Amino acid sequence: MDAILEVARRHNLRVIEDAAQAHGAEYRGRRAGTMGDIACFSFYPGKNLGAYGDAGALVTNDATLAERARMLRDHGRRDKYEHLIIGYGYRLDALQAAILGAKLPHLDAWNARRRGIADYYTELLTNTDIVTPYFPPHITPIYHIYCVRHKNRDGLRQHLKARGIETGIHYPIPLHLQPVYKDLGYKVGDFPHTEKAANEILSLPMYPELTDEQVQQIVEAVKEFK
Repeated sequence: MDAILEVARRHNLRVIEDAAQAHGAEYRGRRAGTMGDIACFSFYPGKNLGAYGDAGALVTNDATLAERARMLRDHGRRDKYEHLIIGYGYRLDALQAAILGAKLPHLDAWNARRRGIADYYTELLTNTDIVTPYFPPHITPIYHIYCVRHKNRDGLRQHLKARGIETGIHYPIPLHLQPVYKDLGYKVGDFPHTEKAANEILSLPMYPELTDEQVQQIVEAVKEFK
């Protein structure tokens, strides 16, 4: 972010942070979502701070941007019957807001538990053929997922599924190979590191209620795979 913000400053650019899965994460002591001009958070139920349906928020400390965002989310209205611009129906309904308000005070504790689970995973997976996540010292992660890498990812995934352990892949198709961008002409092999990662990544179970005993069982199943 320091490098991005410096480029933006030199060229008079706005910075929009995609903080959709980073609720509470920190970069050099600063919370994700507080460094750019605008940040976007997702409250999809699977996120670290999730509602019971689709929801999200935009944050900014710029009064002009905030006023425009408020109008855009509410059909371009400034007052009840006065529309200044063409906008959208992006209001957060009261039920979702109430759920998020009840969960927000627990977010830091849940994130701390996620870090504890991740540290335990990493400890138990040391000296295996699993590549575990790495973060530099100036990053405080919140482990929306715990993503590892394995050369036979699909085989490992099937092995774990047979033992009742669900996993995820975030994400299996690289951006340059998505059908929506086929007109750009990219092909397999154009971004080999990206494609290699997409073929090796696997998200192990991660949620604050996961017990140490369950982590041990998961790792034992991983170690059984040859």
